[in-house]
This record gives sequence, C-alpha cells and structure tokens, in this order.
Amino acid sequence: MPAQRPRPAHGWRLRGIVLCAASTLGLLAALPVGAQSEPSGQVALVAYSTPAPAYGALIRAFNKTSAGKNVSFTQSYGASGSQSKAVAAGLSADVVNFSLATDMERLVQKNLVASSWNTSPTTHGMVTDSVVVFVVPKGNPKHISTWADLVKPGIRVFTPNPFSSGSARWNIMAAYGAELKLGKTSTQAAAYVKSLLKATVSQGSSAAAELLTFLQDEGSNKNDVFLDYEDDAIQAIRGGASISYVVPKQTLLIENPIAVTSDTKNPSAAKAFVNYLFSAAGQVEWAKLGYRPTLPSVAAQYRTKFPHPAQLFTIESLGGWDAVATQFFSTSSSSPGIVTQIEQSLGQSTASS
Repeated sequence: MPAQRPRPAHGWRLRGIVLCAASTLGLLAALPVGAQSEPSGQVALVAYSTPAPAYGALIRAFNKTSAGKNVSFTQSYGASGSQSKAVAAGLSADVVNFSLATDMERLVQKNLVASSWNTSPTTHGMVTDSVVVFVVPKGNPKHISTWADLVKPGIRVFTPNPFSSGSARWNIMAAYGAELKLGKTSTQAAAYVKSLLKATVSQGSSAAAELLTFLQDEGSNKNDVFLDYEDDAIQAIRGGASISYVVPKQTLLIENPIAVTSDTKNPSAAKAFVNYLFSAAGQVEWAKLGYRPTLPSVAAQYRTKFPHPAQLFTIESLGGWDAVATQFFSTSSSSPGIVTQIEQSLGQSTASS
C-alpha cells in the first residue's frame, strides 16, 4: 500500500584480455561490447491520464541516455481504474503507472505484477508524489482558500467520478481527511463529503477529461473550483490555461505507483526505463514537470518549489487504501461504501468503467 518511498548501470564494458593459443594470432584484445548489451526494442507504457504530457519529455530525456537510445514506446492513457482493468483483461503492457496502489494490486492478484513491486526501501514503488489542490480561474475571483469555501452557496465544484478515476478518490479522501484535521467527527466529515459532491456540476471519467470540461468556461468565472493534482494544475498553467491553484492547509499526499509487468515482452528496456524514472536524473525531470520527487535526495532539492502544507496527511492515516476502498467505495449491494451511497443518492453513476 502507499508508503513513503535502483538505477541501471550504463556505459561501455570491456571484456578481459583473452589469450589465444593460435600461433598465427597471438594475443587478442576483446572489443568493447557495451552497445551490444544496451536495451533496445519497444516498451508498451500504460498509465493514468494525468502524466501524459510529462511522459513526452521523460521519454525524450530517457532516449538521450545510453540505456534509452535504442528504445521506442507505445503509450496508452486513461482513467486509472479503467487502465488497470484493461491490463488485467489482456491489454499488453510492459510498464504500468497508476494513480492508486489498489489499481496496481489488482494486477498483483492477476500475477501480472510482482508482489515485490513496492519493496524499495526509499520509494516503496511510488514514482511521483503530489497533493490535492483547488484549481480556480486566474486571480481566484471568488477568493477560494479553504475547504469550507467549496460548499458555500453558488460555488460550482468539478471533480472526476470516483468509480473510474483515481484522482477523484484522492480528492474525496482529501476532503474527508481535511475535516478530521479540522477537528470534525467521522460523521461530520462524511456529511461534508456529501455536501461537496452535491455541489459538483460535472464528474468526468478522469482528471484529464474533467480538466477539459472545467476549462471550457475559461474566463467566464463560472468554472469556480476544480479539485485536482497539483502537478496537473502546473502543467495546465504552463500550457497557457488561464487558471491559478490553491494548496489548502489541510490536504492529502498523493502517491503514484509504477511497475514493470511480469509478462513484459521487453524486460531489459522496461526495467531500464523504470530505473531511469526512479534515478536522480529522472526524479529531477519529474520535478521540473511539476511532480514532487519521491527520491529523498532530490526531494530535498525542491523543498522551496514544493512547500509542505501545514496539515499534510497520508492515506495511511485514514486506514490505508485497502480499508478506504471498502469503507468508502465498495459497490457491494449488501454493504455499499459511504461514497457509493452518497453518489447513488445524488443520481451519479457508481458503475466502474
């Protein structure tokens, strides 16, 4: 389960000097063969929707390394839960990057990802961190800064549907946990979540889809607040979107897992790519793209860029994703989760895609 947090050896290797017995040849020195052992071929990357723009830059950076210069990629992006289920159903993948650890665990149960995927002592399989933020029109005309502001009369809230989107689950649990941090009871926190979801005007299938919906009203001040990953907001601003974002004092640490699949058709290249993403160089690239590094040595370099929210909390403080998935998002007809019941009462779909 998510918790707080290896690198390919590249370059040329020289064979030893080989003594030949052949009288006409004498001593032969072996040629360097590093190029022959470098990974090559194609890697199928299947990921949640948000990092799609970032992967363009990451793949280009990887291709400039000795380990990546002969590697090409196919890429598939979508809602985290949908992507995980697609791989479980047979979608070919060499590397998988999801929003939630539960989406990775689905593949572990199918023997498509090794159970040791999260055993790194430094990153625990989490390639990036982020936090839940409030995305608002540029200049924040309605002065939204707190969770209480989101449920004021007239405020329109945008968040994806939690039964397809990992982002939405992070958003909802950030709202619930924030209320606990503010001294509310679990009953009061659940009531706040209901008020928040009642204020939503759109629940797209993924964070990327919901962001597009939110931006359709750009400049009209009707798109009041969008709950999103910090990194997604940063990417949108860099792309020219007329928005700002607010990091609330009480917010949830987002941790995104990555792994090489057990049935990868190109293990050498797939492992080299994942190793690069976890390396210091790769983590610096992630940070440049708006993602909080998970490698401690790199995270320390970016403390100013990514300030620590006053009351940051983790999913573990709420019981961990296994318990949260059951308590809040179970779609069992005999024992529906808290959010499942809320969404059904509001007429929202709870069918997983």
